[in-house]
Amino acid sequence: MRNYQNMVFSTAMRLVANQAEAEDIAQEVFLKAYVRFDDLRDSPTAGGWLRTVATNMSLNHLSRYRSRWSFFSELFSGGGEEDEKEPEFEAPESIEEELANDDRRTLVEQALQKLPPAQRVPLVLYHLEDLSYEEIATKLRVSLGKVKIDIFRGREALRKKLRSRIGEETRAA
Repeated sequence: MRNYQNMVFSTAMRLVANQAEAEDIAQEVFLKAYVRFDDLRDSPTAGGWLRTVATNMSLNHLSRYRSRWSFFSELFSGGGEEDEKEPEFEAPESIEEELANDDRRTLVEQALQKLPPAQRVPLVLYHLEDLSYEEIATKLRVSLGKVKIDIFRGREALRKKLRSRIGEETRAA
């Protein structure tokens, strides 16, 4: 459990964006793992199994409460589709560069948590869980076009949040 607790919690937190709910989901994941302990004890795929269970339980949690939120693309019609590559960051060459990259990751994580679930969930599944558009559509039980639009709009909203946050930090410095 100690080896995987951060990964399981991070997976749930990215999807549900609520610490208490992510803790509950992580606890449920480890209860399921406890039931299958004999199978998972020496399994080299235990980490992958735990991540999959955490992802699925987070999505199930969100779908249970779907009536409390609506998809961004259902609120506003229009907009285009865009296939954009995930930005790649070069390996740091110095400690200062590594710290700057950590700060950047933290900034992105904080901005991501502020997005509504309809934007955050597809972005997390695509960029952090490496699922295809088709796999996301299947997991969320929505159309492929809706997934593409939600990811596009989520990227745009994330970009705006990051620009405003960086602008605030620049003015403060």
